[in-house]
Amino acid sequence: MNVSFDVDGRSVTVPRPTKVLFPADGITKQEIVSYYRGVAPVMLPHLRGRPMVMQRFPDGIDGERIVQHNVPEHFPDWVSRIRVAKKSGGYNTLVVCDDTPTLLYLAGQACLTPHPWLSTREHPTAPDRLVFDLDPTVEDLGALRTAVRRVGEILDELGLVPFLTTTGSRGFHVLAPLREEFSFDRSHEMALAIARLLVARDPDVLTVEQRKKERGERVFVDYLRNGYAQTAVAQYAVRARRGAPVATPLWWSELDSITPASFTVTDVPTRLRTHGDPWERFTEHARSPEDARSRLSRTA
Repeated sequence: MNVSFDVDGRSVTVPRPTKVLFPADGITKQEIVSYYRGVAPVMLPHLRGRPMVMQRFPDGIDGERIVQHNVPEHFPDWVSRIRVAKKSGGYNTLVVCDDTPTLLYLAGQACLTPHPWLSTREHPTAPDRLVFDLDPTVEDLGALRTAVRRVGEILDELGLVPFLTTTGSRGFHVLAPLREEFSFDRSHEMALAIARLLVARDPDVLTVEQRKKERGERVFVDYLRNGYAQTAVAQYAVRARRGAPVATPLWWSELDSITPASFTVTDVPTRLRTHGDPWERFTEHARSPEDARSRLSRTA
């Protein structure tokens, strides 16, 4: 049985709304749709205008995970799309989530987790953010928080403005908004240089070693997302893990009291009402990557 409802002049259909997507928690598709409807005003500014990869779980989180790049033929015409070149040749047609009806339609298609690009449809080859993914090799929150703090400090040192978010999974992301001056190749090169400098300063805690067996207990400073067509989990996105945790933007003052999966679909709406969105002014803090690269050269 399907349900349909009107949102901003669009008719949104949700197939099988009572389908349980989180078996251990009894959370249904309709509850996920309701969550996204509640957070849409805060979440959409972080998604709007960006090519997006869909992470779908039609049979729930214990079933098959579908990482979907191309928009299926059955999607409504009012869902925005963009045709982008693939690195390997050819093209993909990706979703662009510009509005509440699209966000809810995607949730109805069991897209639990949107993964937007680091660039916009206006300038798809020029990133407007830098991202570092900090995941612990072992369960050591102290080391993880130290790693996160070090990334924030060096970005600040380079004249960038660091923003912090949980991933809703095992780690944290630290992002910095950029002016669209660099290609992805140059942005990736700068991210690698920053990561190497971090490791040189704190080699007992941090590593850029991609092979897990070589990391020991050090935290991996993952700079690899800073490439063309790479993505990072959307702010306020639901993760396919027990408890339905949410990737949640933080104030830096919260780092010592929050874990990567502290917030869920149950408490994020209340948090937003009481704390607001720490990333509300994210784009206003875009800085020149060229200036940051110059400072990095002098620092290194």
